[in-house]
Order: sequence, then structure tokens, then C-alpha cells
Amino acid sequence: MQAINTRNYQKVICGQQVESKCRLCSQHEETVDHIVSGCEVLAKTEYISRHNNAAAYLHCSICKDHDIEITDKWYEHEPETVIHNKDNNITIMWDMPVNTDRTITANRPDIIVKDSVNSTCKLIDMTVPSDRNIALKETEKKCKYKDLELEIQRMWHMKTVVIPVVVDALGTVKKGMVENIKKVSERANMAEIQKICMLGSARILRKVLSV
Repeated sequence: MQAINTRNYQKVICGQQVESKCRLCSQHEETVDHIVSGCEVLAKTEYISRHNNAAAYLHCSICKDHDIEITDKWYEHEPETVIHNKDNNITIMWDMPVNTDRTITANRPDIIVKDSVNSTCKLIDMTVPSDRNIALKETEKKCKYKDLELEIQRMWHMKTVVIPVVVDALGTVKKGMVENIKKVSERANMAEIQKICMLGSARILRKVLSV
């Protein structure tokens, strides 16, 4: 991957007399890693789009698990803010803040699955970091939503769990992430999530390097 024609590659490997800083932010060396996961300019748009595609795939899989009628193709799926299946008392929330009795800053995970029959609640949050941060991000997500987890247990009287889904921008995953995916949805496939993230990163690279 580092053979891709970034400015850093041109200068360090090819020995060309070029500016090696990122052409968008001008703050860091323009490497593949920086373009796909470390540029502040891209974080505002492209990284969010890639993240939302992966999260939408998870949301689509969860809906199918609970017999909620949606499109067959995940990439055509547009998650609704709240979906409720009255037949099995499942409520699925998308990017929706939880109103709590006490102030909790981190109150908006990507997906919340509330099972009123089994009195369980899943707080699912997706992230697509660089490969050197995948272990850190999993721990970070669990800590970030711990207060919300405890508050929901108290308010809704449900066994609540935080499930981080961490897939590197180039598809790398930490040991145990496959198990996390199965906790999210029986239908969700790790290879498909990796593919979504990698295709998103490839699109970002093509777009940046053509500027």
C-alpha cells in the first residue's frame, strides 16, 4: 500500500524534490495512513461517509434479524431514527441521543437495540481508525459509553452492554472482533464490513490523489 503515489512516497522513496506534506491539511506527511485515517479535512466528510456506510450495514443486518421489513440491499438501506417491531417488542434506534435523568455527555451511540421481552439493551458503536489504534479504540468506546450503560440499566431496568465494532481503514481487525459482530447481529458478516471499510478507503485515496 505504501507504494501508492503519495507525496511522501514521491519524496522519500523516489527522491523527488516535492512538498511531502498533505495536499489538503498541509499539517502532516502525506502517507496512505494519513489520507485514510488521519487528515482533519477528510474527517469532516469522507471519514463520516465511510463510517455511516459500515454502520448502515450493521443496522440493516439487525433489522433483518428481527423480521423488520427493509430493502434487501444494505447499500440502499436508509436507517430510520426509530424502528419498532410490535410483534417481538424490539426497538432499534439510529444515531439518537438517550434522554437521561443525569447529564451524560456520551449519550449517542450509533445504534441502540432495546429488547423489552428479554430486558436487554445493546449499545453499538462503529469506528474506522488506523491500524495502530484498533486496540485502543475498542477500550476507548467501552469507557466512553460506560456511564450511559449504567444509567440505562438503572432507568430501563435492562441488562445493558456496550459493543464496539472496530475495523481499521484498511480492513485489519483485533482478535475477538468477530465475536463482537455476532453479538450485534447473527446475519452480519465480518468480511463484508471489512470490504465496506476498504472500498471506502480506496475511494478516499483515489479522490485525494487526483486533486
